Amino acid sequence: MKASEVRDMTPDQLQDKLVDLKKEQFNLRFQKATGQLENTARVRQVRRDIARVKTLMGEKPAADKG
Repeated sequence: MKASEVRDMTPDQLQDKLVDLKKEQFNLRFQKATGQLENTARVRQVRRDIARVKTLMGEKPAADKG
């Protein structure tokens, strides 16, 4: 996911995306623990996507007020 894609989302869409990413992260951790995880790089991608969404969620209210 690119930052430009995330910037175009509304705050509600960002919240939904964050929930989806958290669920995916949980599932990936389960797969890793049970030895079923095939794409180990996906864990890192999801973690970075979560950080990207959280960062932009923090910026949005500041941009709306100012």
